[in-house]
Amino acid sequence: MTPQTPILPEGEWAVSIQPTHTHRMRRADETIAGRADGLPAMEQAVYKALLTERFQYLIYSADYGIETLDLYGQPISYVCPELERRITEALMCDERITDVTDFVFETPRHGVLHVLFTVHTVFGEIEGQREVEI
Repeated sequence: MTPQTPILPEGEWAVSIQPTHTHRMRRADETIAGRADGLPAMEQAVYKALLTERFQYLIYSADYGIETLDLYGQPISYVCPELERRITEALMCDERITDVTDFVFETPRHGVLHVLFTVHTVFGEIEGQREVEI
């Protein structure tokens, strides 16, 4: 069956939200199996974006990922606000993400900064985290 496209008056555009179907990453055993959609797909998108170092892989566009390499050796008073800005910037490139809030910074061991935050999406909220060596 051929999909039906609505006929619109000249000069008007129909906007539709595309599905978020993607392959499901199973982090526990490092395999890819099945499909994900909605909030699980968004959790995976946040996870992947924050683990991809920006400008390091030609396969990704310049606005994908996060820059963290230059934070090594910097004072924590610089790293905390800068990391909050960079996480927000990296995630807000995705039109399905509406806001990133509630940042909490912890130093579980020397030289490591652990960040917890909330990602607000069109599908619901996600509790995100990222750990950076400083």
